[in-house]
Amino acid sequence: MSAFLSWLQSLFGRFRPSPRTVGDPTSSNRASSFHLWWDVTTREKLIGASVILEIIEEPQVLRLHFWALQASFADPGGGGAHLGLQFHPEYPASRAVNWGGYAPAAEGGQLQGSVSLLPSTLRNDNTRDFPWQGGRTYRLVIARSSTPAPREGFQAWSGAVIDLESGERTHVRDLYSRGRYLTAPVVWTESFARCDHPSVAVRWSDLTVVAEDGGTFVIDAVSANYQTKQAGGCDNTNATVDDVGWVQRTNTERTAAPGSTLARETTAEGPVA
Repeated sequence: MSAFLSWLQSLFGRFRPSPRTVGDPTSSNRASSFHLWWDVTTREKLIGASVILEIIEEPQVLRLHFWALQASFADPGGGGAHLGLQFHPEYPASRAVNWGGYAPAAEGGQLQGSVSLLPSTLRNDNTRDFPWQGGRTYRLVIARSSTPAPREGFQAWSGAVIDLESGERTHVRDLYSRGRYLTAPVVWTESFARCDHPSVAVRWSDLTVVAEDGGTFVIDAVSANYQTKQAGGCDNTNATVDDVGWVQRTNTERTAAPGSTLARETTAEGPVA
């Protein structure tokens, strides 16, 4: 390489933005998020989605972390909801579950829902006390509810968590949406920790959608997405595939590029409805 080319590379290197791997995220909510978008190939109308979540490396600092299954609503379109576990320092033992959502932009605001039977230390309709345990597997289930919505023109959607070790099923509550079907399922990690705080990791597996006719479809590929540095995210979040499912981890080397497909073989038969 000529001295001139070396000089050019050095010059451009000085203006290349350095990655954000230390300090707090600078996004509007002060969190760094990254997603795994499901590759749903069926054209069937969906009335349910579920996934197994295992928190394999818990947070070591008292900062909020949120791991959720999210789906959008269709027919009519607009709005969506997310169901997941939280490491929330303001809840007992920092354990909580959240099932909340948003109406279409034209309507605005959060979705209304039934009153949860779970207590809430902060008296939050969406976030309830829930004593999850690290290293234990939980199935998150979003499904069309058998209970009618109290408002005409609305559909009730159930959010539930199943402890796969004990078999206990916890119904968080129902949310009410005009949407009759689900679309665009995705799982994500939202970390309010510093980019350089100790690594936290979760594993997602048995990604399953349920069609209106009762058919189930297991998803074997996802697309990785990360909140960019320009949007306030950390550049040291990553997603990988192992022999069980997909792992999302903070404070690590990024090996899966944004938009890359992460696929695995699976023989799972779907969720317990």
